[in-house]
Amino acid sequence: MKKNKSKQLFRIVLLVGTVVSLFFVPWLLVKAWIVPLPETVQEQCDEAIGHGFDGMIVYIDQKGQVPQYYTSGWHKRETKIPAKHDALFKIASISKLYDAVAITKLVGDGRLSLDKTIADYLPELVGRIAYADKITLKLMVQHRSGIPNFTDAPKFWEAPTGSFDESLALIDGMPANFEPDENYEYCNTNYLLLNRIMDDELGYGNFQFVQEEILKPLALNNTFGSVSEVNIEDVMSGYHVGYPHDLKGNDYGMQASAKDVGTFLRALNDGSLFEPGEQEIYSSIYEFEHSGWVPGYQSFAFYNKELDAVVVAFYSTTDAKLYNWNLSEIINNRIVKILKKQKSS
Repeated sequence: MKKNKSKQLFRIVLLVGTVVSLFFVPWLLVKAWIVPLPETVQEQCDEAIGHGFDGMIVYIDQKGQVPQYYTSGWHKRETKIPAKHDALFKIASISKLYDAVAITKLVGDGRLSLDKTIADYLPELVGRIAYADKITLKLMVQHRSGIPNFTDAPKFWEAPTGSFDESLALIDGMPANFEPDENYEYCNTNYLLLNRIMDDELGYGNFQFVQEEILKPLALNNTFGSVSEVNIEDVMSGYHVGYPHDLKGNDYGMQASAKDVGTFLRALNDGSLFEPGEQEIYSSIYEFEHSGWVPGYQSFAFYNKELDAVVVAFYSTTDAKLYNWNLSEIINNRIVKILKKQKSS
């Protein structure tokens, strides 16, 4: 009897927990998840705009098929210019894949060592960054350094820093979040330091090295290091919920077309990007897909092994609570389901 009552109590608690959890989950996310799956990727993109995104671009490179482009919404909503498949987009942290490849190539050439530390390469930071003598390049690439993340500083995105020194000052002297290699925590400071180390070794800006070793060999002519290098009208407008202005003029780093990102990701995953020995180095330090976020721009570049497909998805609307981030992940999963359904039919 007591056992049955316990089971009943458990069911009540489970039901209450489910109801409470649904109460706190935005219904837009629930709706996006449960509505019937569209027949085509284009329909899914149009549905995404209906959920509140201002614009969307999708590029799909599936083996044995001609690459496909899909767009919906606006390139610039103020003037009702439709989304363009070849627009430039702020790819944010997807750029870390390019950085990791550049590190790999410099390590392969013997110019950098994954086992050397911040103290070896940037001795002036000893005493300013905890465990500088123990944090290796490899740990920084892998986000296992424990260094605080400078973009987590209060109100950072309201007035982003414009230089290495300004960015470093936001975490200068702070204690580590954990000891090196004891945990994982995504951290933009790692790549701030890695970029400085590459610049010092090369004697010039490392994006030039990216251009010479990655972009030119792959004929990626629509990838740039800064918004200052492009025609601003070629950049898709980006919007942040609650902020009335277009954010495309803000310089958040790399700009690229969906096709360029997809071409790069295919070469990264099939190994054609690497010289002999480099793929093994890269595989030991970093991942083969990535996403990115800056105000106004969400970007995803991933590879589905089952379909042998590269998918790049750009969304031009963000929000402070990251509801749109969760929504875009639901949409990405639905796009893959559509592709699988089409393949099996």
